[in-house]
Amino acid sequence: MQRLTEIALERAPGGVFTRPDVSLWVGGSPDRQWSIVKRALSAREILRVHRGLYCLAGRYLRRPPDPLVLAQRIHGPSYVSFETALSFHGLIPEAVYTVTSACLDRAREFDTPIGRFSYTRVPWKTLFVDVMRVEREDRNSFFVASPLKALADYVQVRRCDWRSLRPVVESLRIDEEALPGLAAGAFDSLLANTTSRRVRRFLAGLRKDLEG
Repeated sequence: MQRLTEIALERAPGGVFTRPDVSLWVGGSPDRQWSIVKRALSAREILRVHRGLYCLAGRYLRRPPDPLVLAQRIHGPSYVSFETALSFHGLIPEAVYTVTSACLDRAREFDTPIGRFSYTRVPWKTLFVDVMRVEREDRNSFFVASPLKALADYVQVRRCDWRSLRPVVESLRIDEEALPGLAAGAFDSLLANTTSRRVRRFLAGLRKDLEG
C-alpha cells in the first residue's frame, strides 16, 4: 500500500482529499508531493475526481464517496438543487443519476469516476438564501436547496410557465400531500430574493393553492 493511501485512510473524511491536504500530510517540494500522488494513482489506490481533488479507491472504503459532498468540492460556490435536491427530500420517486447543482458561474458538466455532476447558473440576488447545510456521519457536509427553492430553481432554469400546484404534481410526479409542509416563510424569502417574473408567478400560484 502506498504511503499516501495509508495517510488518507487515517485523515481523509469519507476518503476524499485535495492537493493542499497532501501538502500538509507529506511535506517536501511540490514535485515530491506530485510524485507521491502519481504513484498512488498508478497503483489505482486513489482516484482523481477532478483537478486537485482525489478519493480513495472503493476497496479501501466502507461506503462509496458521497456524491452530494463531492458536488460542492468539484465546483463552487454551489448547492445541490433541481431534481437531485427533490430526490434528497423524498419528493420525487425516481432515482437521479446526475448530481444537479445551482451556481452563480456559467453552466458546466463534469464526468468523474464517481458519476456526472451538472452545474447551472441561477441568478438569485443572494445564492444561499433558503439553502441548508447537511452534516454526514463522516464529518463531511454539503449544501442543498430547500424543497421550495429546488422547485423555484427548476421553474427558472427549465423556463416552465407554471402558475399553480397542478403542473408540479403532473410533471414532476410529486405527491400533493408532501407539499403543504413547505415553510410559509420560505415563500417570502424567495420572493424577496428573485427578480424573475416567471418564479414570482410560480411562487404566488403555488402558495395560493397550498393555502386555499
